[in-house]
Amino acid sequence: MAGTDTLIRTEEETSLDTPWNVVVHDDPINLMGYVTLVLMKIFGYDKKKASVLMMQVHRQGRSIVWSGEREKAEFYAQQLQSHQLKTSLEKAS
Repeated sequence: MAGTDTLIRTEEETSLDTPWNVVVHDDPINLMGYVTLVLMKIFGYDKKKASVLMMQVHRQGRSIVWSGEREKAEFYAQQLQSHQLKTSLEKAS
């Protein structure tokens, strides 16, 4: 058996982390125009997209304004909260 080679097979298992949603909730304090401006400032959304998200907050009581990796979601939530917007994080389903 002197001329036998052994092949070693390795497999790497990678799993993608579940995305996280940044959710803005309706509140009785912030004006709709202000919410729109904050969404434009933090996410770089154009006025049309920021307005659509703001109207979801206004009409439905909440809107998922961004979804992605947890660390970045936490950063965005902090930014929104520093602008006095009621914000939460949730795992995307």
